[in-house]
Amino acid sequence: MSVMSNLDLELTELYMDGLTAKMAAKVTGLPTSMVVAVFDRLQREDQEQDRFDDSMDGDFDTAMASAGYGTDEDYGCYDEA
Repeated sequence: MSVMSNLDLELTELYMDGLTAKMAAKVTGLPTSMVVAVFDRLQREDQEQDRFDDSMDGDFDTAMASAGYGTDEDYGCYDEA
């Protein structure tokens, strides 16, 4: 990996651990402004991920219908037990 990739990974870990930008700058020896820029990017990515609607992702019924297994009605079972 490149030096920049390693720094990005290290800063991401420090961000996820809850360190402030000032603390992360002290740990890494980087300028605070550089750490703030990375932390701001990570925060924006977190916010974008929160807006993503994955409510149907991994839905069992949808997956089974896509695999060819429909609802009970498809097989003639109309009982309302």
